[in-house]
Amino acid sequence: MALSKETSSFKTEKRRIDPSLRRRETLERLETRERQRISALSAILNVMIKAVQKAGRNMIRDFGEVSQLQVTKKGPGDFVSNADIMAEKILIESLSEDRPDYGIISEEKGSVPAKNGSPFTWIIDPIDGTTNFIHAIPYFAISVALREHDDIVAAVLFNPITNELYYAEKGQGAFLMTPSGSKRLRVSGRSQPGDCLFGLTGFNEIGKKELLEKFAGRVAGIRHMGSTTLELASVAAGQLDAFITKGANLWDIAASYLFIREAGGKIATLSGKTGLQDLIKSEYIIASNLSLMATIQKGLAKKDVQ
Repeated sequence: MALSKETSSFKTEKRRIDPSLRRRETLERLETRERQRISALSAILNVMIKAVQKAGRNMIRDFGEVSQLQVTKKGPGDFVSNADIMAEKILIESLSEDRPDYGIISEEKGSVPAKNGSPFTWIIDPIDGTTNFIHAIPYFAISVALREHDDIVAAVLFNPITNELYYAEKGQGAFLMTPSGSKRLRVSGRSQPGDCLFGLTGFNEIGKKELLEKFAGRVAGIRHMGSTTLELASVAAGQLDAFITKGANLWDIAASYLFIREAGGKIATLSGKTGLQDLIKSEYIIASNLSLMATIQKGLAKKDVQ
């Protein structure tokens, strides 16, 4: 008993004088709690989260390499292409191991049909926000969505640098996992444009100028942060009040399409269509709370924006 007390006292003293040990123990406790929270989620979310976290570990290392490449004349372009391909490979291998019959749609690999009549398809974007990644800006994400027939039924979005993990299942709400727990996502309640913060992407320079002319002075601010899926998730979280993009691929919007809807918002075309296929064929995609949607659609319709 005395030895046990001495050992405990020694460990306590070591923690007191070694800040790095305290930090390590704190991180271990947080990681344990995160694992427990993830294990309490559904089986399909566990499959998806395991895949994005596995790909994320490599991406953290790759991001460190990109930071170093910024100072070279060659630049990080080729390296990032390889990082993108490797992340996709890890995602596909991990997801296919757990659900071998599911189809796959991915930015790099293309489409792989489902097997044995499965109605499910994984939709993957290994790095959404590649330009940010190339410039060592930690605003990008790994995106995985699960489509059943023509609807998204589960989604996970992960920024491995900030450890932000968004997840949702159809009819169950959308959430952001934080060190203290999971926070339910809700779109903002702001309805007056002058109080609102807008995000935008996908426009050429002329289009950006015309869009700014339409909304500048009428809104609190406009942001262009470089990751469609993360900016859409920010609408779901109420951080951005609205987001406008000119055209997007399926993998750019699939995960956040579910986040927006589960958070009480709307994602629609200029004419008001909300189907996933309508969105990816549309010239404009608009996401916002319900109060702002008609105002934004009316503003965009006044004159074409390039």
